Amino acid sequence: MTSSQPSASGDFGRWIEEKSEAVKAELAEKFPPATSGPAAVHHETSAQRIEEVLLGHEPAGDALLEELAAEDSVPPLSDEELARQALASGGGDNNPDTPE
Repeated sequence: MTSSQPSASGDFGRWIEEKSEAVKAELAEKFPPATSGPAAVHHETSAQRIEEVLLGHEPAGDALLEELAAEDSVPPLSDEELARQALASGGGDNNPDTPE
């Protein structure tokens, strides 16, 4: 038995896609691709910035995909560990007595 979905789900999907493209275009205008200098190579990867992929400026490379897959296998930090790291960090002023 085949059931047909109402066209509203297709309309909703199209609406989501249009909104997504509009947001990408707006972000691309605010944050153009970095093509040279230190900003062109992000500290997360030596070859590609995830922002460039998310904004659609370039396709995801194998190295980036492997790095993201490796991060998925790392267990999440506990609340206690996050609190410990926050208190140990000096924040913007690099002063551990005033954690941020």
